[in-house]
Amino acid sequence: MRIAYGVMGYGRGHAMRTMSVLPALMAEHEVTVFAGGDAHEVLAPLYPTVKIPTIGYRYNDRGGHSLLRTVGGNAGPMADLLLGGSGMAAVEEAMRSRGIDLVISDSEAWTHRAAARLRIPRISFDHVGIIAWCRPHFPPDLWLTGQRDAIGYRSLMGEPERVLISSFYPAEPYRDDARIVGPMLREVVKAQRPTSGDYLLVYFNKGAHQYRAHVDRTLRLLDMPVKVYGTPWQGVSENLEFCAPSNDGFVRDMAGCRAVLSTAGNQLIGEALHLGKPILAVPEDAFEQRLNAHMIERMGVGMRVNAADLTPSHVDRFLAREDGFAARCADYAGDGRDEAVVTLQRFIAELRQGDAARKPVARRSVQLAAG
Repeated sequence: MRIAYGVMGYGRGHAMRTMSVLPALMAEHEVTVFAGGDAHEVLAPLYPTVKIPTIGYRYNDRGGHSLLRTVGGNAGPMADLLLGGSGMAAVEEAMRSRGIDLVISDSEAWTHRAAARLRIPRISFDHVGIIAWCRPHFPPDLWLTGQRDAIGYRSLMGEPERVLISSFYPAEPYRDDARIVGPMLREVVKAQRPTSGDYLLVYFNKGAHQYRAHVDRTLRLLDMPVKVYGTPWQGVSENLEFCAPSNDGFVRDMAGCRAVLSTAGNQLIGEALHLGKPILAVPEDAFEQRLNAHMIERMGVGMRVNAADLTPSHVDRFLAREDGFAARCADYAGDGRDEAVVTLQRFIAELRQGDAARKPVARRSVQLAAG
């Protein structure tokens, strides 16, 4: 089949998940990637890729999300997405010209909506779907925000014919056609042999905004080497080494570190668990990352702290418990890639027949009971 694979362009985790399954899909199908932003930067040098619009958070001067800047910065793309502007027209034309038969989307709204307009069947394959297509499992302080984001996600992406979710923690789907698998481990991750080094690995998905003066001060006060990824800087300064972007280099450094301090993306957490690395999560002010950070603490594999509150004491308390956290990582480590590929191929075969793409799949009702 001729498949369009849409990848959300905000951050690199969506691209990393995509890279884990693309080789298997491309061995049997003609796949074109549709991506913008960070995902386009990662995937375009490796795969046939069409550049598309993207949306994402904008930041204030304190390194947090700015509602005003986010709304203003995304007004044009959102109008294009919802009202069918030039970007949507270009995505539709790219699909028509390539004879696309099916769309797989990793949280990518343009390909979802273009496929719906062109009556092309869709498979949703991401982590955010755990909010929208599973029974609510949100802590009380995040309950209303979770319900809001679930409604927003379903409104933006629409109703796909099939749903596949990759997650480092379990949940219960309420759709009969939804499946949950473990983290998507790339070959470079599986090839590592973890060791326990003396350094802390730090990663920020938008470090140009998130790496603030108090974060830098906190890391410099630690009595240990620190390798920092995700910022615009490179080079060594005191105990800090600012590293250039490198997929393989980052994975090697994660395999050899003592522990990880990072924003709370699902993909990175799954890889860290596989490598047995405790996680000090500093989530973005977004529901999915806050939920991920909550689950890290609930599973006993690490701690969480708001980025604005980060101090050396938080890191010291985290490292004092690192042995217990590391031991728990083995209980939750997993690799869902093979199962994901098999499930995607089954979904593709079902949708190829045509009837499944035209007939709605039975849904179970959502039970909005606090988890």
